[in-house]
Amino acid sequence: MEGKNDKKHAVQGLILDMDGVLWRQSQPIGDLPYIFNQISKKGYKVALVTNNATFTVQQYLEKLAGFGVALQADQIINSPSAVIHYMKEHYPTGSKVYVIGEDGLHDELIKHNFSIAEKDVVAVVVGMDRQLTYDKLCRATINLRSGAAFIATNGDRTFPTPEGLVPGVGAVLALLEIASDTKPLVLGKPEPLLYEIAIKRMQTKPQETLVVGDRLETDILGAQRIGLPCALVLSGVSTNEDVEKWKPQPDYVFKDLQELIDNLDASYAR
Repeated sequence: MEGKNDKKHAVQGLILDMDGVLWRQSQPIGDLPYIFNQISKKGYKVALVTNNATFTVQQYLEKLAGFGVALQADQIINSPSAVIHYMKEHYPTGSKVYVIGEDGLHDELIKHNFSIAEKDVVAVVVGMDRQLTYDKLCRATINLRSGAAFIATNGDRTFPTPEGLVPGVGAVLALLEIASDTKPLVLGKPEPLLYEIAIKRMQTKPQETLVVGDRLETDILGAQRIGLPCALVLSGVSTNEDVEKWKPQPDYVFKDLQELIDNLDASYAR
């Protein structure tokens, strides 16, 4: 267990990323039932926080159940949660938006009474879309050049799969930014909103809430920006070589989540 210093804080809550921490697409990382049983035995509150907007909360619960893990809906916080928070603050209910994304993003916008439309929209909202077409990119560009706001669920440039890294939302954002001469407003990690929602739901103190992720530039940077202790797991995107170049370094580095849970006790060094 690699720690930075000897200051002690009791662990009360865990904020866990999903892709690259719990699984790679349909492949679990480690023994997930064992991991979550240990989390429960040690009395830690847990929230799963992801930039991935492709799944609804219910679909995440079903995926977890397929791996033998049972959680509650309020323990799942995905990037559409941040999008809805922002949209509600800046646009009236019923506003029209153009969406590049999958069920997780579409369903959340509709659930909160925003209207999905092709044109005359207040915003273009972009998430992961594995059915992305040139026509969708054209429509998004036209809307952006007509004055629509450019909102993104996250800026992850790549996405981990069992075969390796593939293009993520950030790659699509780069294309649209060049085509529209408009910069996106990114609402997912490393921005603080998702972590703030998680801490509020768990009712934990920031210094007692450990963030666990596989990406330095999102999970770890987001935690460091708002002063949350953090642990990087090497089961996803970032590598030991990346860690050596990262300043400041994460509080901990582990091979994977199972190693972290096996070594995490009632107190830890920040």
